[in-house]
Amino acid sequence: MIGRRIYSGSPFESMAGYARAVVEGGLVHVSGTTGYDHDRKGFAPNVEEQAETAFATVREALAEAGTSLENMIRIRVYVATRAEFDRIKPIIKAYCDSARPANTTIICDLVAEEMRVEIEVTARVKSP
Repeated sequence: MIGRRIYSGSPFESMAGYARAVVEGGLVHVSGTTGYDHDRKGFAPNVEEQAETAFATVREALAEAGTSLENMIRIRVYVATRAEFDRIKPIIKAYCDSARPANTTIICDLVAEEMRVEIEVTARVKSP
């Protein structure tokens, strides 16, 4: 197996057989991360809270990999509706503004109806 694996303890990781993140070749690749709240054992009722929770999980994975949100080079945001994207734009900006990563945002159906947003990140393990 190539690279170091990082796990968050999410039940989805074991159900689908993936790691939260993989560290390889100076990069950390964080899997699509939803707003699943491990304490609640479910999803917050709105996209804003889900986005905050997703970014918190991404931040934890990056920290375990030895990096941070400031070292993001790519982010992909999958969101259920255009209206919800409008509501989370300020949240995305708050977490991305210092790094200014390349960004792709996609309006799409997510795996479960209660999922409103999913965030995928690639970051450098150490800043140049």
